[in-house]
Amino acid sequence: MTMTPHRADTSAPALVLSPTDPGQGASRRVGPYPWAMAAAVAVAVSGAAMSLNGVLGGWAWYMPAVTTVIVVVTAMALLRRVRAQPLLVAAGGFISLILILTFTFFRRNSIAGFIPSGETTDMLGQYVRRATETVLAESAPVAPNVGIVLVTCAVLGLVVILVDALAVPLGMPATSGLGLIAVLVVPAMIKPQSVGLLAFIITAVGYLMIVGCSQWFSANRLQLGAGRNPGQFKRAAMTGGVALLATLLLQPLIPGFDRGTFPQGSRLNPWGSSSGLNPLISLGNSLRSPTGEGRITYASTATSPLYLRLVTVDRFDGETWAPDNRDDTRRGGVARLDPGHEINATDTTRSITSINTGQFTSPYLPVPYAPAGVNGLDGSWSWDPSTLSIKGVDANSHSQQYVVVSAMPTLTADLLARSSARVRGISDDFIRPPEGVPDIVRTTADTITRESNTSYSKALAIQRYLRSAEFTYSLESPVQGGYDGDGLSVLADFLAQKSGFCIHYASAMAIMARLEGIPSRIAVGYAPGRPTGKTVSLAGQGALPEYEVDARDAHAWPELYFEGLGWVPFEPTPSRGFLPAYATESSASGGASTNQNNDDLIPSGAASGAPLPSTAPVPLPGGGAGGVAGSQLLPVLYGALGILLLGLLLASPRLIRSGLRSRRLRPGSVASDDTALQSWAELRDLAIDYGVPPRPSETPRHFSARLRRSGALGEEDGRDGAAHRAVNSLVQDFERREYGRPLRAQAALEGSRPGGTPASIAAARIELIIAALRANARRLVKFRASWLPPAVMNRWQSTLGTPFRAVSRHVAAWRRAAARTLIRTRDGLRRVREG
Repeated sequence: MTMTPHRADTSAPALVLSPTDPGQGASRRVGPYPWAMAAAVAVAVSGAAMSLNGVLGGWAWYMPAVTTVIVVVTAMALLRRVRAQPLLVAAGGFISLILILTFTFFRRNSIAGFIPSGETTDMLGQYVRRATETVLAESAPVAPNVGIVLVTCAVLGLVVILVDALAVPLGMPATSGLGLIAVLVVPAMIKPQSVGLLAFIITAVGYLMIVGCSQWFSANRLQLGAGRNPGQFKRAAMTGGVALLATLLLQPLIPGFDRGTFPQGSRLNPWGSSSGLNPLISLGNSLRSPTGEGRITYASTATSPLYLRLVTVDRFDGETWAPDNRDDTRRGGVARLDPGHEINATDTTRSITSINTGQFTSPYLPVPYAPAGVNGLDGSWSWDPSTLSIKGVDANSHSQQYVVVSAMPTLTADLLARSSARVRGISDDFIRPPEGVPDIVRTTADTITRESNTSYSKALAIQRYLRSAEFTYSLESPVQGGYDGDGLSVLADFLAQKSGFCIHYASAMAIMARLEGIPSRIAVGYAPGRPTGKTVSLAGQGALPEYEVDARDAHAWPELYFEGLGWVPFEPTPSRGFLPAYATESSASGGASTNQNNDDLIPSGAASGAPLPSTAPVPLPGGGAGGVAGSQLLPVLYGALGILLLGLLLASPRLIRSGLRSRRLRPGSVASDDTALQSWAELRDLAIDYGVPPRPSETPRHFSARLRRSGALGEEDGRDGAAHRAVNSLVQDFERREYGRPLRAQAALEGSRPGGTPASIAAARIELIIAALRANARRLVKFRASWLPPAVMNRWQSTLGTPFRAVSRHVAAWRRAAARTLIRTRDGLRRVREG
């Protein structure tokens, strides 16, 4: 008996699309979609990158970053233009990112200038280590050296790939903002001005462009050639606008996320009023979690307790104090330093100090004030004539051993009292009080200095008031009172509550001094430390006792300027630091001290020059002990990179499934027989994804009947009837292809029908089936089908199990061969015995 293939009834009804159906007019052209989406992603990520100005110093890093973004989006657009599947588009983005990074940073250490080599890998390790050291060593803005710029460009390139993946193959354009937030959260936590208005606007425009392009050129309309619907763009704009509005309006309602530095506050604020991070605002966090790290040892010929000074903060905008590095006026070489202002004092106190910074890492160098010269440093260093702060050019303070010669006028109360000449040659940055000073600050300054006639007496009056019994030193009350910072409103709260820590006292004295016409600034560094019990031999000075300081001794204090004498330190913080002799009431009046805290501050060892312990740790700008910028920025960068990689890994099954469907149904497949096979394969995979897998012994018609009866497609006579008819039509097309004669004329006829090409018709049928399956599936089934499609997971499981199955087959074959050999040997031995 001869078996003949079953021939399907070609007269059976088929799904016919009307001219208004999505399948009408399918086009082989992709159109402007890839380029429009690439432009939207480029605008969004480049705008987000703008917010990093201030986290990274200057703008030199921005051009490589924008170049990286443009190259990656262009490469992905080209691949999408030639209809590459989504997984290949993402892979192309990674490859283009590697090539542009190699061309930009490793041109001399690569093959042909852009292909990585073994030498490229070695240089990459060096650059990453340099970036890590920069992040850990410096406070914002960090130096944009080649290592940190490389890491920034790499992260931005990965953000481009993530945003593109969320917006296009995954079909979740609204969530593409997660990639942009991963960039914006860094300046939101670090910069005093937060994200910045311009960067926020450009990022928001790019985000709205992404959402709009995703709706305007949706994948379904792109593949099936449907006309555009203006209402889609309106809905996209409304969705994006609501999301942005919620970001701005809902964040103030989050308790505890409104002031100060991350994680206590620093909300994502585009208008620039966030406190952010600088060497002073972050004091509260470090004070409340002292680590005792960053140990520095020193020995000095000084006869009074020694402060080690790192940096001066003198710029105050009404919201916060901040350092002004004055990079354009800094001078190179620190062997000889000039104070930059006239010193008329006849007596000068000189001291020599040997310092070993150990593991303490900062771009600033700790030195006693006022340094006249530094010797023994490694690397290049520069200094600011206005403040005498010393900063590394290509070095930092880590493992430095050096000797500092300091020279200060021998200050006495009489000398300061006679220094009443008008201040000359001092920048307005140190003199000008901020605008909008609260009444309580101005009134307090006027009241406590009412009976003072000289700058010196006014300074003493302010210091005496802040050190009086009315004020208490507290690390907790600022947090409870909600003023953990140093702005004018914070200062008003501090004077009202009369409780705070050193930054509040130093800031209050500096502002009130400016209100009274006295130039002022704030110094940040270390208060006098503790003896180690060891000695250090210093050339020409013999053996000197060694002292140590660490994060527990960090401190902030005000410096006031007196004409002819220079900058003079004061100590308004009660029970902290050391009150110099010229700043005591006994020195000023010649009588007994009226300062109630002096007995606690000047123990018997002070006269011998022994540094005094300080119990209040203060974070240092960029220091290893208190380098909040480094300790927060590095986890943020690595965390963002980890989130990107994890997101791509979790999304890979969905990406692969979407890419497979796109390749099967793309309009380029116009042959009806190929379309029938691909559509049938997609139908089987959909059934597997939604829990109705085909059985090995089933015919196509039996499988389709079981699928329709399972309820996965809904009721056949209800609103899901079109899906049932679509399944029936796909089965008929497959049966024609497998069991019927080639119908070339029929295929040509179908391609000329108003309903569209076979590919577009098949794609429309698949879309109907998908819609019905999702409408009738449980949530867990829909989630599994979208993110962990069994059709993909089963293939992965089968692929991973192939080597084990091959080994099992070989083992089974060896066992059978061994068994046969054993049987033959046994039979042979039996025949020998019987013979």
